[in-house]
Amino acid sequence: MKKVAFYTLGCKLNFSETSTIKRQFVDHDFEVIPFGDSADVYVINTCSVTQDANRDCRKIVRRALSTNPEAFVAVTGCYAQLEPEEIAAIDGVDVVLGAKDKFNIFDLVNSFEKVDETIIHHTDVNDAADFHHAFSTNDRTRVFLKIQDGCDYKCAFCTIPLARGKSRSPRISQILDNARTVIDQGYKEIVLTGVNAGDFGKQNGETFFELLRELDQLEGMQRIRISSIEPNLLHDDIIRFAADSRCIQPHFHIPLQSGSDTMLKIMRRRYQSELYRQRVELIRKLMPDACIGVDVITGHPGETDNLFRESFDFIDSLPVSYLHVFTYSERPNTKAVTMDEVVQKKIRKKRTHKLRRLSRKKRFEFDSRFMGQTRPVLFETENQDRQMFGWTDNYLRVSVPWQPSFSNEIITCRLERYHTSGYFEGSPVLDEVTVGV
Repeated sequence: MKKVAFYTLGCKLNFSETSTIKRQFVDHDFEVIPFGDSADVYVINTCSVTQDANRDCRKIVRRALSTNPEAFVAVTGCYAQLEPEEIAAIDGVDVVLGAKDKFNIFDLVNSFEKVDETIIHHTDVNDAADFHHAFSTNDRTRVFLKIQDGCDYKCAFCTIPLARGKSRSPRISQILDNARTVIDQGYKEIVLTGVNAGDFGKQNGETFFELLRELDQLEGMQRIRISSIEPNLLHDDIIRFAADSRCIQPHFHIPLQSGSDTMLKIMRRRYQSELYRQRVELIRKLMPDACIGVDVITGHPGETDNLFRESFDFIDSLPVSYLHVFTYSERPNTKAVTMDEVVQKKIRKKRTHKLRRLSRKKRFEFDSRFMGQTRPVLFETENQDRQMFGWTDNYLRVSVPWQPSFSNEIITCRLERYHTSGYFEGSPVLDEVTVGV
Protein backbone atom coordinates (compact mmCIF):
# COMPACT_ATOMS: atom_id res chain seq x y z
CA MET A 1 0.00 0.00 0.00
CA LYS A 2 1.47 3.36 -1.05
CA LYS A 3 1.57 6.17 1.50
CA VAL A 4 0.42 9.77 1.04
CA ALA A 5 0.81 12.83 3.25
CA PHE A 6 -0.87 16.24 3.04
CA TYR A 7 0.03 19.78 4.02
CA THR A 8 -2.50 22.61 3.94
CA LEU A 9 -1.75 26.32 3.96
CA GLY A 10 -4.40 28.99 4.46
CA CYS A 11 -8.06 29.04 5.31
CA LYS A 12 -10.68 26.61 6.61
CA LEU A 13 -11.98 26.20 3.07
CA ASN A 14 -8.58 24.85 2.03
CA PHE A 15 -8.69 22.36 4.91
CA SER A 16 -12.11 21.08 3.84
CA GLU A 17 -10.89 20.66 0.26
CA THR A 18 -7.72 18.87 1.37
CA SER A 19 -9.89 16.40 3.26
CA THR A 20 -11.89 15.71 0.11
CA ILE A 21 -8.71 15.07 -1.91
CA LYS A 22 -7.50 12.88 0.94
CA ARG A 23 -10.60 10.71 0.67
CA GLN A 24 -9.87 10.21 -3.05
CA PHE A 25 -6.47 8.76 -2.15
CA VAL A 26 -8.03 6.50 0.48
CA ASP A 27 -10.50 5.26 -2.15
CA HIS A 28 -7.50 4.38 -4.34
CA ASP A 29 -5.96 2.29 -1.55
CA PHE A 30 -3.41 4.81 -0.29
CA GLU A 31 -2.53 4.97 3.38
CA VAL A 32 -2.68 8.52 4.77
CA ILE A 33 0.20 9.30 7.14
CA PRO A 34 1.42 12.44 8.96
CA PHE A 35 3.32 14.93 6.82
CA GLY A 36 6.51 14.50 8.80
CA ASP A 37 6.69 10.79 7.96
CA SER A 38 8.19 9.23 4.84
CA ALA A 39 5.49 9.10 2.15
CA ASP A 40 5.44 8.03 -1.49
CA VAL A 41 3.29 11.05 -2.41
CA TYR A 42 3.04 14.51 -0.86
CA VAL A 43 0.13 16.82 -1.67
CA ILE A 44 0.54 20.49 -0.77
CA ASN A 45 -2.55 22.72 -0.84
CA THR A 46 -1.42 26.34 -1.07
CA CYS A 47 -2.69 29.80 -0.18
CA SER A 48 -2.13 33.09 -2.01
CA VAL A 49 -3.25 35.69 0.50
CA THR A 50 0.23 37.08 1.24
CA GLN A 51 3.44 37.59 -0.71
CA ASP A 52 5.02 34.77 1.30
CA ALA A 53 3.19 32.14 -0.78
CA ASN A 54 6.28 31.25 -2.81
CA ARG A 55 8.54 31.07 0.23
CA ASP A 56 6.03 28.96 2.18
CA CYS A 57 5.48 26.56 -0.70
CA ARG A 58 9.21 26.16 -1.36
CA LYS A 59 9.84 25.48 2.34
CA ILE A 60 7.16 22.78 2.52
CA VAL A 61 8.41 21.09 -0.66
CA ARG A 62 11.95 20.98 0.76
CA ARG A 63 10.62 19.56 4.01
CA ALA A 64 8.81 16.76 2.15
CA LEU A 65 11.80 15.85 0.00
CA SER A 66 14.17 15.90 2.96
CA THR A 67 12.09 13.04 4.36
CA ASN A 68 11.89 11.12 1.10
CA PRO A 69 13.87 12.52 -1.88
CA GLU A 70 12.12 10.08 -4.24
CA ALA A 71 8.59 11.12 -3.30
CA PHE A 72 6.10 12.42 -5.86
CA VAL A 73 5.13 16.02 -5.03
CA ALA A 74 1.83 17.56 -6.14
CA VAL A 75 1.01 21.22 -5.50
CA THR A 76 -2.48 22.67 -5.80
CA GLY A 77 -4.58 25.47 -4.32
CA CYS A 78 -4.82 29.22 -4.87
CA TYR A 79 -1.11 29.87 -5.37
CA ALA A 80 -0.99 27.03 -7.91
CA GLN A 81 -3.73 28.77 -9.89
CA LEU A 82 -2.09 32.19 -9.76
CA GLU A 83 1.57 31.29 -10.30
CA PRO A 84 1.89 27.78 -11.80
CA GLU A 85 5.21 28.52 -13.51
CA GLU A 86 6.76 29.77 -10.27
CA ILE A 87 5.77 26.55 -8.53
CA ALA A 88 6.98 24.42 -11.44
CA ALA A 89 10.39 26.07 -11.03
CA ILE A 90 10.68 24.75 -7.47
CA ASP A 91 13.07 21.83 -7.51
CA GLY A 92 11.29 18.55 -6.81
CA VAL A 93 7.70 19.49 -7.75
CA ASP A 94 6.21 16.89 -10.12
CA VAL A 95 2.74 18.24 -10.90
CA VAL A 96 0.92 21.57 -10.45
CA LEU A 97 -2.88 21.51 -10.42
CA GLY A 98 -4.89 24.72 -10.94
CA ALA A 99 -8.36 25.54 -9.65
CA LYS A 100 -10.25 23.48 -12.23
CA ASP A 101 -8.12 20.37 -11.83
CA LYS A 102 -7.32 20.05 -8.12
CA PHE A 103 -10.03 17.42 -7.60
CA ASN A 104 -9.04 15.48 -10.73
CA ILE A 105 -5.58 14.29 -9.72
CA PHE A 106 -6.34 10.61 -10.42
CA ASP A 107 -7.59 11.48 -13.90
CA LEU A 108 -4.49 13.53 -14.70
CA VAL A 109 -1.66 11.54 -13.08
CA ASN A 110 -1.06 8.07 -14.48
CA SER A 111 1.53 6.91 -11.97
CA PHE A 112 2.81 8.70 -8.92
CA GLU A 113 6.46 8.42 -9.87
CA LYS A 114 9.05 11.22 -10.08
CA VAL A 115 9.15 13.00 -13.45
CA ASP A 116 12.01 14.71 -15.27
CA GLU A 117 9.98 17.84 -16.03
CA THR A 118 7.15 19.30 -13.95
CA ILE A 119 3.68 18.78 -15.42
CA ILE A 120 1.29 21.75 -15.22
CA HIS A 121 -2.49 21.42 -15.46
CA HIS A 122 -3.81 24.97 -15.55
CA THR A 123 -6.70 26.78 -17.24
CA ASP A 124 -8.27 30.22 -17.03
CA VAL A 125 -9.89 30.64 -13.62
CA ASN A 126 -13.26 31.32 -15.26
CA ASP A 127 -13.21 27.73 -16.47
CA ALA A 128 -13.53 26.67 -12.82
CA ALA A 129 -17.28 27.05 -12.93
CA ASP A 130 -18.30 23.83 -11.18
CA PHE A 131 -18.91 23.53 -7.46
CA HIS A 132 -16.94 20.71 -5.85
CA HIS A 133 -18.39 19.50 -2.58
CA ALA A 134 -15.95 19.28 0.30
CA PHE A 135 -15.93 18.71 4.03
CA SER A 136 -13.18 17.91 6.47
CA THR A 137 -13.27 14.77 8.57
CA ASN A 138 -10.92 13.23 11.11
CA ASP A 139 -10.12 16.76 12.24
CA ARG A 140 -10.87 16.55 15.95
CA THR A 141 -14.59 17.04 16.61
CA ARG A 142 -15.58 19.74 14.15
CA VAL A 143 -16.27 19.50 10.44
CA PHE A 144 -15.57 22.34 8.03
CA LEU A 145 -18.41 22.06 5.52
CA LYS A 146 -17.91 23.88 2.22
CA ILE A 147 -21.09 25.66 1.14
CA GLN A 148 -19.76 28.21 -1.39
CA ASP A 149 -16.74 28.90 -3.58
CA GLY A 150 -15.35 31.85 -5.55
CA CYS A 151 -16.14 35.54 -5.19
CA ASP A 152 -17.71 38.27 -7.34
CA TYR A 153 -16.33 41.11 -5.22
CA LYS A 154 -13.41 43.19 -6.49
CA CYS A 155 -11.67 44.28 -3.30
CA ALA A 156 -8.51 46.20 -4.18
CA PHE A 157 -6.12 43.98 -2.19
CA CYS A 158 -7.52 40.51 -2.87
CA THR A 159 -6.39 37.74 -5.22
CA ILE A 160 -9.11 35.25 -4.32
CA PRO A 161 -11.39 35.98 -7.33
CA LEU A 162 -8.32 35.47 -9.55
CA ALA A 163 -7.53 32.17 -7.82
CA ARG A 164 -11.01 30.70 -7.39
CA GLY A 165 -13.24 32.33 -9.98
CA LYS A 166 -16.82 33.50 -9.73
CA SER A 167 -19.12 32.93 -6.78
CA ARG A 168 -20.98 29.65 -6.95
CA SER A 169 -22.78 27.28 -4.61
CA PRO A 170 -24.93 24.12 -4.73
CA ARG A 171 -28.58 23.72 -3.79
CA ILE A 172 -29.64 23.72 -0.16
CA SER A 173 -30.75 20.09 -0.55
CA GLN A 174 -27.18 19.07 -1.45
CA ILE A 175 -25.71 20.84 1.57
CA LEU A 176 -28.28 19.10 3.77
CA ASP A 177 -27.20 15.73 2.36
CA ASN A 178 -23.56 16.50 3.22
CA ALA A 179 -24.56 17.65 6.69
CA ARG A 180 -26.48 14.42 7.31
CA THR A 181 -23.40 12.45 6.27
CA VAL A 182 -21.15 14.09 8.85
CA ILE A 183 -23.85 13.95 11.55
CA ASP A 184 -24.16 10.21 10.91
CA GLN A 185 -20.38 9.95 11.37
CA GLY A 186 -20.80 11.32 14.88
CA TYR A 187 -19.57 14.90 14.50
CA LYS A 188 -21.14 17.38 16.90
CA GLU A 189 -20.23 20.69 15.27
CA ILE A 190 -20.42 21.85 11.66
CA VAL A 191 -18.53 24.98 10.62
CA LEU A 192 -19.99 26.53 7.46
CA THR A 193 -17.18 27.73 5.24
CA GLY A 194 -16.71 29.39 1.87
CA VAL A 195 -14.84 32.21 0.19
CA ASN A 196 -17.90 34.46 0.64
CA ALA A 197 -20.33 32.25 2.53
CA GLY A 198 -23.04 34.88 2.87
CA ASP A 199 -23.29 34.95 -0.94
CA PHE A 200 -24.66 31.41 -0.85
CA GLY A 201 -27.50 30.53 -3.20
CA LYS A 202 -27.87 33.57 -5.40
CA GLN A 203 -27.55 31.56 -8.64
CA ASN A 204 -30.34 29.23 -7.50
CA GLY A 205 -32.72 31.80 -6.05
CA GLU A 206 -31.89 30.57 -2.52
CA THR A 207 -30.30 32.45 0.39
CA PHE A 208 -27.86 31.89 3.21
CA PHE A 209 -30.68 32.64 5.66
CA GLU A 210 -32.80 29.84 4.17
CA LEU A 211 -29.85 27.47 4.41
CA LEU A 212 -29.42 28.27 8.11
CA ARG A 213 -33.09 27.63 8.79
CA GLU A 214 -32.97 24.24 7.08
CA LEU A 215 -29.75 23.19 8.82
CA ASP A 216 -31.11 24.25 12.19
CA GLN A 217 -33.97 21.78 11.82
CA LEU A 218 -31.86 18.77 10.84
CA GLU A 219 -32.30 15.78 13.12
CA GLY A 220 -29.13 15.15 15.08
CA MET A 221 -27.67 18.61 14.43
CA GLN A 222 -26.13 19.99 17.62
CA ARG A 223 -23.83 22.88 16.73
CA ILE A 224 -23.58 25.16 13.70
CA ARG A 225 -20.82 27.75 13.54
CA ILE A 226 -20.44 30.36 10.78
CA SER A 227 -16.76 30.65 9.87
CA SER A 228 -16.91 34.18 8.41
CA ILE A 229 -19.51 36.44 6.84
CA GLU A 230 -19.27 39.85 5.19
CA PRO A 231 -21.03 42.62 7.16
CA ASN A 232 -23.17 43.67 4.20
CA LEU A 233 -24.45 40.08 3.94
CA LEU A 234 -25.01 39.58 7.67
CA HIS A 235 -28.57 40.84 7.51
CA ASP A 236 -30.63 41.58 10.59
CA ASP A 237 -32.89 38.59 9.98
CA ILE A 238 -29.85 36.28 10.16
CA ILE A 239 -28.74 37.81 13.47
CA ARG A 240 -32.26 37.59 14.93
CA PHE A 241 -32.63 33.99 13.81
CA ALA A 242 -29.25 33.07 15.27
CA ALA A 243 -30.27 34.58 18.60
CA ASP A 244 -33.26 32.22 18.80
CA SER A 245 -31.63 29.27 17.06
CA ARG A 246 -31.42 25.80 18.51
CA CYS A 247 -27.98 25.14 17.00
CA ILE A 248 -26.27 28.28 15.72
CA GLN A 249 -23.48 29.22 18.12
CA PRO A 250 -23.18 32.77 19.51
CA HIS A 251 -19.96 33.40 17.60
CA PHE A 252 -19.51 35.65 14.57
CA HIS A 253 -16.40 36.44 12.57
CA ILE A 254 -17.02 39.57 10.50
CA PRO A 255 -14.34 41.04 8.21
CA LEU A 256 -13.92 44.79 8.65
CA GLN A 257 -10.47 45.49 7.09
CA SER A 258 -10.53 49.15 8.16
CA GLY A 259 -12.54 51.33 10.52
CA SER A 260 -11.99 54.35 8.26
CA ASP A 261 -14.67 55.06 5.68
CA THR A 262 -12.06 56.65 3.43
CA MET A 263 -9.98 53.47 3.52
CA LEU A 264 -13.02 51.25 2.98
CA LYS A 265 -13.71 53.18 -0.23
CA ILE A 266 -10.06 52.86 -1.34
CA MET A 267 -10.20 49.12 -0.59
CA ARG A 268 -13.42 48.82 -2.61
CA ARG A 269 -15.36 47.34 0.27
CA ARG A 270 -19.18 47.24 0.04
CA TYR A 271 -20.12 48.94 3.31
CA GLN A 272 -19.10 51.74 5.61
CA SER A 273 -18.24 51.75 9.28
CA GLU A 274 -21.71 52.72 10.49
CA LEU A 275 -23.26 49.56 9.02
CA TYR A 276 -20.56 47.50 10.70
CA ARG A 277 -21.28 49.14 14.05
CA GLN A 278 -25.00 48.46 13.64
CA ARG A 279 -24.35 44.77 13.02
CA VAL A 280 -22.11 44.46 16.08
CA GLU A 281 -24.52 46.34 18.32
CA LEU A 282 -27.49 44.21 17.25
CA ILE A 283 -25.53 41.03 17.98
CA ARG A 284 -24.50 42.38 21.37
CA LYS A 285 -28.10 43.40 22.16
CA LEU A 286 -29.64 40.04 21.24
CA MET A 287 -26.71 37.82 22.30
CA PRO A 288 -24.80 39.59 25.09
CA ASP A 289 -22.41 36.65 25.50
CA ALA A 290 -21.59 36.28 21.79
CA CYS A 291 -17.97 36.21 20.67
CA ILE A 292 -17.30 38.62 17.79
CA GLY A 293 -14.09 38.40 15.76
CA VAL A 294 -12.83 41.02 13.31
CA ASP A 295 -10.46 40.89 10.30
CA VAL A 296 -8.31 44.00 9.82
CA ILE A 297 -5.62 44.94 7.27
CA THR A 298 -2.86 47.40 8.16
CA GLY A 299 -0.70 49.42 5.78
CA HIS A 300 -2.90 49.24 2.69
CA PRO A 301 -1.87 51.86 0.10
CA GLY A 302 -3.42 55.20 1.02
CA GLU A 303 -3.54 54.50 4.76
CA THR A 304 -2.09 57.65 6.29
CA ASP A 305 -1.30 58.05 9.98
CA ASN A 306 -4.60 59.88 10.48
CA LEU A 307 -6.62 57.22 8.67
CA PHE A 308 -4.97 54.45 10.67
CA ARG A 309 -5.73 56.35 13.88
CA GLU A 310 -9.34 56.72 12.76
CA SER A 311 -9.52 52.97 12.10
CA PHE A 312 -7.87 52.10 15.41
CA ASP A 313 -10.21 54.35 17.40
CA PHE A 314 -13.26 52.90 15.66
CA ILE A 315 -12.21 49.32 16.42
CA ASP A 316 -11.31 50.25 19.99
CA SER A 317 -14.84 51.63 20.45
CA LEU A 318 -16.52 48.41 19.30
CA PRO A 319 -17.64 45.74 21.81
CA VAL A 320 -15.79 42.99 19.89
CA SER A 321 -13.83 40.03 21.28
CA TYR A 322 -10.68 39.63 19.20
CA LEU A 323 -8.96 40.72 15.99
CA HIS A 324 -7.24 38.86 13.18
CA VAL A 325 -4.72 41.42 11.97
CA PHE A 326 -3.07 41.08 8.56
CA THR A 327 -0.19 43.21 7.33
CA TYR A 328 -0.84 44.34 3.75
CA SER A 329 1.39 42.68 1.18
CA GLU A 330 1.56 43.42 -2.53
CA ARG A 331 -0.14 40.84 -4.72
CA PRO A 332 0.26 40.80 -8.51
CA ASN A 333 -2.73 41.75 -10.70
CA THR A 334 -4.64 43.47 -7.89
CA LYS A 335 -5.81 47.09 -7.99
CA ALA A 336 -3.94 47.94 -4.79
CA VAL A 337 -0.53 47.13 -6.26
CA THR A 338 -0.95 49.99 -8.76
CA MET A 339 -1.96 52.58 -6.15
CA ASP A 340 0.14 55.50 -5.01
CA GLU A 341 0.83 56.42 -1.37
CA VAL A 342 2.52 53.12 -0.57
CA VAL A 343 3.04 52.60 3.18
CA GLN A 344 6.56 51.71 4.27
CA LYS A 345 6.86 48.13 5.48
CA LYS A 346 8.24 49.12 8.88
CA ILE A 347 5.18 51.34 9.40
CA ARG A 348 2.86 48.52 8.34
CA LYS A 349 4.44 46.22 10.93
CA LYS A 350 4.24 48.88 13.63
CA ARG A 351 0.52 49.31 12.99
CA THR A 352 0.01 45.54 13.01
CA HIS A 353 1.72 45.25 16.41
CA LYS A 354 -0.45 48.05 17.79
CA LEU A 355 -3.67 46.38 16.68
CA ARG A 356 -2.54 42.99 17.95
CA ARG A 357 -1.97 44.52 21.38
CA LEU A 358 -5.52 45.86 21.19
CA SER A 359 -6.73 42.39 20.24
CA ARG A 360 -5.06 40.82 23.30
CA LYS A 361 -6.68 43.46 25.50
CA LYS A 362 -10.13 42.86 24.04
CA ARG A 363 -9.76 39.08 24.22
CA PHE A 364 -8.78 39.24 27.89
CA GLU A 365 -11.67 41.59 28.71
CA PHE A 366 -14.15 39.35 26.88
CA ASP A 367 -12.88 36.10 28.39
CA SER A 368 -12.69 37.52 31.91
CA ARG A 369 -16.42 38.23 31.91
CA PHE A 370 -17.13 34.51 32.13
CA MET A 371 -14.97 33.60 35.09
CA GLY A 372 -17.02 31.39 37.43
CA GLN A 373 -19.85 30.88 34.93
CA THR A 374 -20.94 27.59 33.38
CA ARG A 375 -20.92 27.02 29.63
CA PRO A 376 -21.37 23.99 27.32
CA VAL A 377 -17.99 22.74 26.06
CA LEU A 378 -17.41 20.44 23.10
CA PHE A 379 -14.23 18.53 23.93
CA GLU A 380 -11.71 17.43 21.35
CA THR A 381 -10.19 13.99 21.25
CA GLU A 382 -6.49 14.72 21.70
CA ASN A 383 -4.66 13.91 24.90
CA GLN A 384 -2.32 16.88 25.43
CA ASP A 385 -0.05 16.16 28.39
CA ARG A 386 -2.92 14.55 30.33
CA GLN A 387 -5.18 17.49 29.47
CA MET A 388 -7.98 17.79 26.96
CA PHE A 389 -9.32 20.97 25.42
CA GLY A 390 -12.61 22.10 24.01
CA TRP A 391 -14.59 25.15 22.98
CA THR A 392 -17.64 26.70 24.54
CA ASP A 393 -20.58 27.77 22.42
CA ASN A 394 -19.20 31.32 22.45
CA TYR A 395 -15.65 30.31 21.53
CA LEU A 396 -13.86 30.21 24.87
CA ARG A 397 -11.12 27.59 25.12
CA VAL A 398 -11.42 25.28 28.12
CA SER A 399 -9.11 22.62 29.56
CA VAL A 400 -9.93 19.75 31.92
CA PRO A 401 -7.86 16.76 33.11
CA TRP A 402 -7.80 13.96 30.54
CA GLN A 403 -11.10 12.09 30.59
CA PRO A 404 -11.59 9.78 27.57
CA SER A 405 -15.36 9.66 27.99
CA PHE A 406 -15.54 13.42 27.32
CA SER A 407 -14.08 13.11 23.79
CA ASN A 408 -16.45 14.52 21.19
CA GLU A 409 -19.06 15.20 23.88
CA ILE A 410 -20.70 18.45 24.97
CA ILE A 411 -20.19 18.80 28.71
CA THR A 412 -21.32 21.66 30.94
CA CYS A 413 -18.29 23.13 32.73
CA ARG A 414 -17.69 25.83 35.27
CA LEU A 415 -14.94 28.18 34.08
CA GLU A 416 -12.36 28.46 36.82
CA ARG A 417 -8.80 29.76 36.64
CA TYR A 418 -7.88 31.77 33.53
CA HIS A 419 -4.47 31.34 31.92
CA THR A 420 -2.75 34.24 30.20
CA SER A 421 -2.14 31.98 27.20
CA GLY A 422 -5.85 32.23 26.55
CA TYR A 423 -7.83 29.38 28.09
CA PHE A 424 -9.80 28.47 31.20
CA GLU A 425 -9.32 25.56 33.51
CA GLY A 426 -12.77 24.03 33.67
CA SER A 427 -14.52 21.79 36.16
CA PRO A 428 -17.30 19.55 34.77
CA VAL A 429 -20.74 20.07 36.23
CA LEU A 430 -21.99 16.57 35.66
CA ASP A 431 -25.32 17.03 37.39
CA GLU A 432 -26.28 19.51 34.67
CA VAL A 433 -27.38 18.12 31.32
CA THR A 434 -26.24 19.90 28.16
CA VAL A 435 -28.13 19.25 24.96
CA GLY A 436 -26.76 21.22 22.04
CA VAL A 437 -26.64 24.85 23.03
